[in-house]
Amino acid sequence: MNIGEIISDALTYPFNNVMALVIYVVLGIILGLVAGATGLGAIFTGAWNLGAGAAVAVVGAIICIIIALLIEGYVLDVTRYGIERRGDAPDIEFGRQVANGFKLAIVNIVYFIIPIIILAILGVIFRSWITTIIGIILFIIFGVAEYMGECRLANTDDLGYALSVGSAINDAARIGLLKILLVVIIISIIEGIIQVITTALLGFNPYLGGFIGGILSVYFLFFAARATGLLYSEIA
Repeated sequence: MNIGEIISDALTYPFNNVMALVIYVVLGIILGLVAGATGLGAIFTGAWNLGAGAAVAVVGAIICIIIALLIEGYVLDVTRYGIERRGDAPDIEFGRQVANGFKLAIVNIVYFIIPIIILAILGVIFRSWITTIIGIILFIIFGVAEYMGECRLANTDDLGYALSVGSAINDAARIGLLKILLVVIIISIIEGIIQVITTALLGFNPYLGGFIGGILSVYFLFFAARATGLLYSEIA
């Protein structure tokens, strides 16, 4: 698929799967309610029993983390459906999606901890502008590799496969660095447009702006995940 086909398909995908958008919004609302209830519960419970307040906070935090991981895993499945070029949307698969959300967090950490460690070592050795230039190059390389790592995880559910940095870089080379960067830039531009619209709506009417902004944010997540999956589908 060329870039135009990828973007046009991704833009229309959320409209073809409104129920999936609703599911995601509901999950987000549940997460917000649990987080709010946890905060209030910890405050009021802790006022008369510090230990009970701490317990409420810990339990609530665990529930919030699980829901957040479920949301991340669900969006990862949207990417997988893009890789498979399916037109429908994923269902909730609680255990697998929570596990994949956790795996995704590990992928994010591993791919960005490597350049940080390398930069720390180079900073001690060189202490000059050379470190800055090398740092920019490293973060671009590992940023693209991480992008491919997410796709590899979405495609296989295999953490080891996703953490194969060399293979991820090879995937990027097969797709084409320029094509990947152009798709990422277009995704970023659309995200910026949505943020401008949301900000303007919030200034006009905070309640309406917050509601529409939330919907637009969910739309963007589906769009971005779909575009990412379609991009990777060329080599999957």
